[in-house]
Amino acid sequence: MALYHSGELAVQRRMGQADIAAKVGRMVRRDIPPVAADFLAAQPMVVLAAADVAGRLWASPLIGRPGFVRAVDTETIAVRARPDAGDPLAEALTRPARVGMIALEPGRRRRMRINGTVRPHDDGLRIVTDQVYSNCPKYISRRWVTANDPDGAGGDVRRGVALDARQREVVASADTFFVASADGAGHADASHRGGNPGVLRILSPNRLRWPDYRGNSMFMTLGNLAVRPRCGLLIPDWATGGGLQLTGTAELNWDAGTYAAGAQCSIDFTITEVVWRAVGPLRWSPPELSPLNP
Repeated sequence: MALYHSGELAVQRRMGQADIAAKVGRMVRRDIPPVAADFLAAQPMVVLAAADVAGRLWASPLIGRPGFVRAVDTETIAVRARPDAGDPLAEALTRPARVGMIALEPGRRRRMRINGTVRPHDDGLRIVTDQVYSNCPKYISRRWVTANDPDGAGGDVRRGVALDARQREVVASADTFFVASADGAGHADASHRGGNPGVLRILSPNRLRWPDYRGNSMFMTLGNLAVRPRCGLLIPDWATGGGLQLTGTAELNWDAGTYAAGAQCSIDFTITEVVWRAVGPLRWSPPELSPLNP
């Protein structure tokens, strides 16, 4: 199977970065090297991207004490957690599914992405890997864990179809969010986006826009959106442990008048459903913003 699909190749060519993508793509592998296994085992949170039973894409956090995610062999990852009953992926991940996963270590500005197939297993999940690779530290806000109680009670879940006033405050102050996307065959991917607060611009209670800053030139997220507009966002509220999960559709916006400073294009996102949790078990310090933010 080729590394890049037609959407990724088209965006790479449009951006004039196809040669770079071909070189950078050599780092993508199927197996999990020891350094990657050690990195995963140290994390208290990962973010999964997948489609729900209706085909809508969501990004969902999974939280535990370090060690709850571990490599059991060179192509299999065990996760001792599942989405809780209030999470939009709870039902979908009770059966095999295509999934993307990202592990972010804000304190050291490191991240790792894994795409593959997930199956329920005992008290958690097993992921068989198709793609394993790391990303550069660009645009990652540095922060540290201040509390982690994965056995504590989670906050109530509220649903809606547009952002209310409190939720708009969370969006407007966000310096970090995660994107769930998938290609035309349903292979899911989870990615990180960061910038200064305001990187997510609110156009209306159900429309957002964000800039695409230059990254690794593979354009896996933008390439997916070019062929499959369905998309999901996770916007953490780092101080409370809560956050927003949004699903909807995304459109690549090539109008230069919409770009933020330093952006290559912008993405317009239309919300179709909101899932809001005010508090959660994992809390973090205030951010130290990336010096690379435009």
